[in-house]
Amino acid sequence: MKSFKLFTILFFISSALFANVKMPHIFSNNMVLQRDIPLNVWGWASPGEKITVTFAGQNVTATANKAGKWTVKLKPVKVNRNPDTMSVSGNNKLIFKNVIVGDVWICSGQSNMQMRVNNTLNAKQEIASSRNPLIRHAEIFRRTSLYPRGNAYVQGWSEASPAETGLFTAAGYYFAREIVKETGVPVGLINISWGGTRIEPWIPAEGFKMVPELKNISERIDSWYSDTESGKKNYLKYFKELKAWLPVAEKAVRNGKTPSTRPVAPGENNSHQFPTMLFNYMVNPIIKFGIKGVLWYQGEANGKEGGIYTHKMNALISGWRTLWQQGNFPFYFVQLANYRTSNPDNPGGGDGWAKLREAQLKTLSVVPNTGMAVIIDIGEAGDIHPKDKQDVGKRLAALALAKDYGKNIVMCGPVFRNCKIEGNKAVISFDHTGSGLTAGCKNGLAPFEETPNAGLKWFAIAGADKKWHRAKAIITGNKVIVSSDRVKVPVAVRYAYTMNPKGANLYNKEGFPASPFRTDNW
Repeated sequence: MKSFKLFTILFFISSALFANVKMPHIFSNNMVLQRDIPLNVWGWASPGEKITVTFAGQNVTATANKAGKWTVKLKPVKVNRNPDTMSVSGNNKLIFKNVIVGDVWICSGQSNMQMRVNNTLNAKQEIASSRNPLIRHAEIFRRTSLYPRGNAYVQGWSEASPAETGLFTAAGYYFAREIVKETGVPVGLINISWGGTRIEPWIPAEGFKMVPELKNISERIDSWYSDTESGKKNYLKYFKELKAWLPVAEKAVRNGKTPSTRPVAPGENNSHQFPTMLFNYMVNPIIKFGIKGVLWYQGEANGKEGGIYTHKMNALISGWRTLWQQGNFPFYFVQLANYRTSNPDNPGGGDGWAKLREAQLKTLSVVPNTGMAVIIDIGEAGDIHPKDKQDVGKRLAALALAKDYGKNIVMCGPVFRNCKIEGNKAVISFDHTGSGLTAGCKNGLAPFEETPNAGLKWFAIAGADKKWHRAKAIITGNKVIVSSDRVKVPVAVRYAYTMNPKGANLYNKEGFPASPFRTDNW
């Protein structure tokens, strides 16, 4: 009996000394790893434990540090569509099966990125024909954290199939389908989205510090970090209040009374809408995982903002790029769709999401290696979640195919370049005119249709009096000539600068709509 007890004690001591190797949940069967870059593989084990990672003909070893952390860096691996196996060995052995190598895209934002294939147009048929082992999807659970986390719960990787695709991010899936169809490169989608969320909780503390215009938010974040001057001060104040509260609360309980409310620790009552709260739990745990780029669909929750949103986009993108340490990887985002209604008797617009869309457009010139998919023609007035995510995916894919996959294609619609006043007319020039400007329309999933005889809609013009008038707009070559009999000397022009420019019809002939714009800053 004594020997049995001794054996039991030694067994538990041994188990404590030699903890099992653990890894972030983003590593699982069916995963996609990023091609052509050094690959980080990391996790936790007992301090000093030797870890060996075997994959793609490589055997690489690391030793867990004093904190029990280890990282292995594999040499770059080329595209591999054939399922492979990764093994990670230490005190125990982890095996990940059916692993392929291609491009990994983060799909993040709010509900229009979270929206699943199940809820899109023609969903039943799309799902039935979706089987494709080269498209895979993983989803981060929706949780918050006051401080950066090292791991997150993940709905593991799964292949596109009639049984699984319905739960994929729709915008991401339709993007991936185009990439795989046009290039043959496998695509992994990591869905990190949460409906109704503002941009601020997705931005890391480092991102806020990089943008001077957001100093007030950065200082607010410092207030709950104990390694900052303000945070330390707040914690010491909290401890003092807590010490004073404890004996009073204890006395109340002993007397059968309810104690007063406990003092609140710095940051304790932060919600999921507070700065950094989603980044810390949902993004930080995977920032060492190799990626190709990011797809971002968000803005509705910040819809009342204007230029400040450009600064927040800068903080988001710059912060993620800094922490990922993969340089200026591609960051492609969706401009907000047309929604609700706009007053046709207000030609100057400026209502609803007009300024937010303008801030999204400005991001292209402020942050390098970005791209924007314009969707003001496929929204739904009565639904903030337009069901046509097929065209959203295609337009995002066009950006990537042109910029990242070497395809010689037009990647987006016309973007305002400049305005020149010539007599009583304003001459508007554009970038990305493709094979020419045209009037057109898009109805559901039907192909884009040119309507060259239709007059251009939603153009407005103003003189020095800043009074806006509906304008006549004519396509001449790759320019648009804008005028009005009521404005003898034009000063400024606006196009589709309103919440719902329903029927806005300036496109290039490749079927991409022009982004809304204004030439003034009134």
